[in-house]
Amino acid sequence: MAYPTKKLPFDTKSEAQKSLERLLPQLSDRFSDFIETHPEDWSQYLERIRENFYTLFRILVDLYGAKYDFFYYLETLLVEITAAWINRPEGLKKLDTSREAQPNWFQDHHMLGGVCYVDLLAGDLSGIRKKIPYFKELGLTYLHLMPLFKSPEGENDGGYAISSYREVDPKLGTMDELRTLADELRAEGISLVLDFVFNHTSNEHEWALRAREGDQHYQNYYRMFPDRTMPNAYEQHLREIFPEEHPGAFTFFYDIGQWVWTTFHSNQWDLNYANPEVFNQMAQEMLFLANQGVEVLRLDAVAFIWKELGTSCENLPEAHSIIQAYNSIARIAAPALIFKSEAIVHPDEVAKYISPDECQISYNPLLMALLWNTLATREVNLLLYSMKKRFEIPQGCSWVNYVRCHDDIGWTFSDEDAADLWVNAFDHRQFLNTFYTGQFEGSFARGLPFQENPKTKDARISGTTASLAGLEKAIEEETEVQVALAIRRILLIHNIIFSIGGIPLIYLGDEVGMLNDYSYQLDPDKADDSRWVHRPKADSELYGMRKQEDTIPGRIYHGIKKLVQLRKTNPILSGDPPEFIYTGNPHVFGFLRKNGEKQVLFVNNFSDDPQTVSLTKLHLFEHMGSVMDIVSGEQVTSEKVLELKPFQFIWLQGEI
Repeated sequence: MAYPTKKLPFDTKSEAQKSLERLLPQLSDRFSDFIETHPEDWSQYLERIRENFYTLFRILVDLYGAKYDFFYYLETLLVEITAAWINRPEGLKKLDTSREAQPNWFQDHHMLGGVCYVDLLAGDLSGIRKKIPYFKELGLTYLHLMPLFKSPEGENDGGYAISSYREVDPKLGTMDELRTLADELRAEGISLVLDFVFNHTSNEHEWALRAREGDQHYQNYYRMFPDRTMPNAYEQHLREIFPEEHPGAFTFFYDIGQWVWTTFHSNQWDLNYANPEVFNQMAQEMLFLANQGVEVLRLDAVAFIWKELGTSCENLPEAHSIIQAYNSIARIAAPALIFKSEAIVHPDEVAKYISPDECQISYNPLLMALLWNTLATREVNLLLYSMKKRFEIPQGCSWVNYVRCHDDIGWTFSDEDAADLWVNAFDHRQFLNTFYTGQFEGSFARGLPFQENPKTKDARISGTTASLAGLEKAIEEETEVQVALAIRRILLIHNIIFSIGGIPLIYLGDEVGMLNDYSYQLDPDKADDSRWVHRPKADSELYGMRKQEDTIPGRIYHGIKKLVQLRKTNPILSGDPPEFIYTGNPHVFGFLRKNGEKQVLFVNNFSDDPQTVSLTKLHLFEHMGSVMDIVSGEQVTSEKVLELKPFQFIWLQGEI
């Protein structure tokens, strides 16, 4: 999304050209040894600079052009970018060339993602390397390893309080091991995905330690205030993210006598992007990670990275500008790298981060939340209405669709969409929280509340997919019939993320039905964070049972594997975006995918009871004698009424 730039006292385009003409000879002098031995590479690199410099210059002038030393920081940045490119391994430079030739590589129907914590799934990086055959067995082409960098001992927000972007947590391995893992994954066709936590560092990062020593230079890397005057002024417009941790957005540190901006946790210090040196330093960290073989960076907490008095300090235009500038830098020095947006905000704001010039892929929190909403209500109205309005994104971009992730489930549907359907959004969220914590009569779920706010009555939900979908309750309290229904729920919602368009992402462990792990309550570093209930350590027994189809893990695993196979053998899932269809049944969610002369109708029953859909009324297969359900392999007469079992899904294929 393009944002208007500030009015400047000069013509940006001509000034950019002058700056480039002035800077290129300096680069040539500084890197003359490399140029002499790699003239063709240098020529290609200069072409990338010329293609992207104006965009980068325009954004940086808009952000920092009023500063007297703007051109110093610009020159420094270009030197750092060039040094990073020169140091980029040859294998990654070849990948750059390949990805430039196929920029939409991530939109292929073969794409399948998995996400995990290194220690919980495999112990350490060496263990992850040993899991590569399993990743291949499952069909992964994309592996997201949760934060694995050096972080404070004890409470560290699951690794999101980063003390060094260039050091792996010693308990997990080394940076050399991470680089080797990236190479081995890439050789097997699996892209490594890591988090780029660029809104904040931990309070043990070198910059924070220098700031705590009283170094004003590093104190300017953060936002610090000696009294409550400015924090009070800012907080008039801010919402509390983790009220149980600390009220407001600031923490007082007695050792330095300063209020530090800490949006999330007191050991996570927000960076000050109004300081161009912070922008440059984080650009170096980004390119360092790219040069280790990371192909996708998940941009953490993108909504919060720019602060401005008198605003909510969320989703400000400058936040988009910073991401666009980093994207331009990547196009110059590491073109294979793409960005994934993590913005758990209003759906309108989520969409603004998705662009070929900003984040090429994005989590789809709206779909995730509405899948759980639809399981609870058995009504597809809000899911259908919201997808019709909000699923479409710019060409050259993709959703990352997920059933759940490492984080809590927040009910991020649009209040406006709910109101259009005569649903009171506040009351409905209260219902969903009650349902998924098992307090609503007849609920199948076993979840826990997360960050309940007694003032606003806001809360989110923690729980594994299996426990939230009813498997935990069914195993402990109910019959085999309820176990079967829980498994059907699990497969139904995975079926939608596999077929709706974009990259499906599995939280590893869900494919074998791992249940809530309540042992976190015995760990003082985790007991106050219910999200640890859905971050269980991999159960080797469950994984060992995955190939036995008569077991619960085997039934879930084989169901997921069948979906993987269906996805990878149906190019129609690389085709046009879905057309969402009212099926004539309030419990059945339908959408159509087309590719050339082929079309597939995806029909999904969200009810505990059998449901019917009339193909005749849909007018999709009127001139054909029969069509095939790809899932079952059965022929279906086009005049027939489809009969759907509880939580059944059908892929109905025919010609246009």
